[in-house]
Amino acid sequence: MALTGGEIRLDRGHEGRVAYLTLDHGKYNVITWETRNVMADRFAEIDADDTVQLVVIRGEGEHFSSGGDIAGFMEVEPVDFTDLGHHVTAPARSPKPVITAVDGYCFGVGFELALSSDIRLATTRSQFALPEMNLGMIPGSGGTQRLARLIGLSRAKYHVLTAERINAEQAGDWGLLAGVTEDRAALDGEVERLVAKMLGFSPLAARTAKEVLDRGADGPLYTGIELERKAYSMLRASHDFAEGVAAFNDKRTPKFRGR
Repeated sequence: MALTGGEIRLDRGHEGRVAYLTLDHGKYNVITWETRNVMADRFAEIDADDTVQLVVIRGEGEHFSSGGDIAGFMEVEPVDFTDLGHHVTAPARSPKPVITAVDGYCFGVGFELALSSDIRLATTRSQFALPEMNLGMIPGSGGTQRLARLIGLSRAKYHVLTAERINAEQAGDWGLLAGVTEDRAALDGEVERLVAKMLGFSPLAARTAKEVLDRGADGPLYTGIELERKAYSMLRASHDFAEGVAAFNDKRTPKFRGR
């Protein structure tokens, strides 16, 4: 029988400028089909809210997520699998920077969710894996493509084809993680340090940088450079750039407006 339920709590902090999404479904935070829909709904709300500048995804309890609802796979019609990963990859489509904080297991669709975010942080005890080969299946929510782009085709093939785990040290060395902390408390502290830092930047510049990086990485170098050049020119006309220059000259903290 397919698992049901599975909350993704949406809390707001820093005067509403940060949206905190917390996976909350038992010890292992299994991601059900219902949870996938909730993820899309949460990001639709976040993306429509101009107050929100930054998103943080984390897991309640001992593990980030052990993956999807395996028992429920056979209860879903094959045609419905075509949209399998769309909701889970909402962080990648969001115009706002997304930080994912991992502690413990980060497997299957949970790993794919983390891969679709912009910045990943984890504790030393964290482990990552795409174990779908054990089920006679392959990752279906962007795992093969994003992993290959992040750690290289050879390593991605190895870990997809063998379903072997990647420990936090390896993940950090390979560029999957932006940072590794000793424990959960240190992870939370590092997340808040980054949040405070990033909230001091222009929301417009942050959104533009994310778009240029994502779109440019998918195309030829020349195309990416042209995209960057045009985005740079667009930001030149923004209030935030003028304010940033003025604040620099006046030796004060800039007051960005996101326009």
